[in-house]
Amino acid sequence: MNIETVIIRAWQRQAAWLWLLLPVSWLYALLMVLRRQAYKVGVFSSYRAPIPVMVIGNITVGGSGKTPLIIALVRHLQQQGIKVGVISRGYGGDSSQMPLLVNTESVPNVVGDEPCLIVNTTGTAMAVSPNRQQAIAILLESYPDLQLIIADDGLQHYALQRDIEWVVVDATRGFGNKQLLPAGFLREPISRLKDANVIYHHKPDASSIYNKSDYNKPLTEHLTMHLQPDDLELLWSSHNRIDNLAVVATAPEKGSQVHAVSGIGYPQRFFDTLNALGFEVIPHPYPDHYDFSLDELLQYTDHPIIVTSKDAVKIRTSIMQAIINQALSDEYKELVSRLWVLPVTAVLSDSCYESLQQQLQTLDIDISMRKQ
Repeated sequence: MNIETVIIRAWQRQAAWLWLLLPVSWLYALLMVLRRQAYKVGVFSSYRAPIPVMVIGNITVGGSGKTPLIIALVRHLQQQGIKVGVISRGYGGDSSQMPLLVNTESVPNVVGDEPCLIVNTTGTAMAVSPNRQQAIAILLESYPDLQLIIADDGLQHYALQRDIEWVVVDATRGFGNKQLLPAGFLREPISRLKDANVIYHHKPDASSIYNKSDYNKPLTEHLTMHLQPDDLELLWSSHNRIDNLAVVATAPEKGSQVHAVSGIGYPQRFFDTLNALGFEVIPHPYPDHYDFSLDELLQYTDHPIIVTSKDAVKIRTSIMQAIINQALSDEYKELVSRLWVLPVTAVLSDSCYESLQQQLQTLDIDISMRKQ
């Protein structure tokens, strides 16, 4: 077990020994305040893009539902005729090759897993680079008619000026012991929320998990969202780009045992969703952005394996590379036939779309409200 996994589990349990790390958290807080103030007074320069920028991020470490939210917003804006692009630091990719445009042929070890997922799902214009200014430059060079840029996970990237900030808060996890890193899992203090639109990510009602007609039913009058699970998909067949491996299998039934393999920021949410859907879950949590190998997945025998959409991006790439390099053995083919994906859709309350409309109107971006 690596140190990252130990710390994450301690945060989840709010382990008492974390308080020993408070002096480090105080130092972190001091450096964070000094850094932000340096940007405010101009000691560090910040970049203003030629078109409006909307930053979506969180103040906690770990998954909050940010990527599904970005996908939902991009789809909404596309439906309204708004030309929107996305930038990301490309975590998990090869920064030596960046800045890079992302397309449907991009692979996770070059551009990152989340950028691959966003582009494969929405077809939006997207660029990646740790230097957000470079990402915006290459994006606008190729797509000069963009009206809005969404910055994925750029809340603490003060080198980029922004016109809109949305912060996702996982209402289930909350803020733990409310301490900054490393004693707690806060990147910034809770007071940071007063400067941004806060989207509270709630669990869906148990009934709504099974009723897709409730996709647009707001949980409260506040800015809220939840993740709605879609139907299971066979990981390989629906994305088959190599003809010599066609997979046909029957989806696991409710009540059956499944291996739930997850390398996302907060894997427990994924396990809880599968439990709520009626599966008997054997959980296998991995660190966020984990790079799975097919050999590693071979250990999970006897039952179907269900993964998240983000993990599926990397696993599909591993399958393609294995096919290109050598013919798959019967053992690997059997593994591929047991791999399933549980896609999720971010369902936003009406107040989220109303708030977005008002914010974009102040930026002279006209967006009409149509029923989602």
